[in-house]
Amino acid sequence: MSLATKSIRKDFPILSREVRPGVPLVYLDSTATTQKPLAVIQAMDEFYRHNNANIHRGVHTLAEEATEMYEKARQRVAEFIHSSSAREIVFTRNATESINLVAYTWARAILKSGDIVILTEMEHHSNLVPWQQLAAERGVTLEFVPVTDEGLLDLDVYRSLLAHSPKLVAFSGMSNVLGTINPTQEMIRMAHEAGALALVDGAQSVPHLPVDVQTLDVDFLAFSAHKMLGPTGIGALYTKAKILEAMPPFLGGGDMIKSVHLRSFIPNEIPHKFEAGTPAIAEAVGFEAAVAYLSEVGMATVAAHEQEMVAYALERLEEIPGVKVLGPAAEKKGGVAAFTLEGVHPHDVAQILDTYGVAVRAGHHCAQPLHEKFGITATTRASFYIYSEKEEVDKLVAGIYQVKRIFN
Repeated sequence: MSLATKSIRKDFPILSREVRPGVPLVYLDSTATTQKPLAVIQAMDEFYRHNNANIHRGVHTLAEEATEMYEKARQRVAEFIHSSSAREIVFTRNATESINLVAYTWARAILKSGDIVILTEMEHHSNLVPWQQLAAERGVTLEFVPVTDEGLLDLDVYRSLLAHSPKLVAFSGMSNVLGTINPTQEMIRMAHEAGALALVDGAQSVPHLPVDVQTLDVDFLAFSAHKMLGPTGIGALYTKAKILEAMPPFLGGGDMIKSVHLRSFIPNEIPHKFEAGTPAIAEAVGFEAAVAYLSEVGMATVAAHEQEMVAYALERLEEIPGVKVLGPAAEKKGGVAAFTLEGVHPHDVAQILDTYGVAVRAGHHCAQPLHEKFGITATTRASFYIYSEKEEVDKLVAGIYQVKRIFN
């Protein structure tokens, strides 16, 4: 099904903005954060106007309404990724906190010196640094699946690493730089056959691809609302219930307890024992609205539109002399096109593009080791979502030609 992009764009107020007089916004930075539809903005506004109260503690009308809305959001998020129960969804601040929660609770309770954690060379810092900290603290060994020149994971090396009986495999469902869509289900199956649990960083895959945690049989899945039309400040961690029940709490305080005495406490039931203090209630309401919006569009439709966009973008970018795009062919990647322009620093590219209203990202995109792998310090990254149009790719390309003229 083709996406009615013209109609969808009307739902996003910011897309009608001019970044300066006569220069309309061309937003190609959705991998960093997506723009928000009116449905999300209005849902949060309505909550603050009519329902604002703390949750789980009060018996008055507002408290009960707020609690119901918060828990409805959890249920909607569970349904979106096809979890069997809302009890398996823990609200966090973002995917980064979700991964850290696993590292600080499950991993520190289970892993010991010499245990192996398998990662990949394409990981975001959020799925590297927590494990590096654990390795320094506990003597855990980190092994890495290499990335091929094409931008794919070397599954032969992955298979050989699994022969050493790792305890955990943690990898990105989709690279935020290369756009590579990893064979998630196959990698999880292989991890389980080796006796390891599997954590997927779904910060990019959940917003862009259909995800079914039961079909994948994934143990942990981390993702963020702001990368899927929702607000900043809230994300989610999916964990199989039997694993979540065995994990110790993450933070201590209010609401994560069943009872407290001066020298002891009894933790709350899942998922509440991992949500200490007042949570991001309005943000959860916005998250629910975002998931509802995406569900109406259909994630298969979202994925197909992005594939069409990135195929067109690669075709246009490759016509420009001096441009080199990282990552695999369009059919193996999501809506991400990170590139270098010979003789011009990515920050200069991005700054000049901004004068034409084209918003892209420049830098290492929190994936320094991956850039080191390819012998570069930074890239310029254009990324697409449901509101992106081919005409915007044309404006990107025209802007790059202007960059080339400026730098001769």
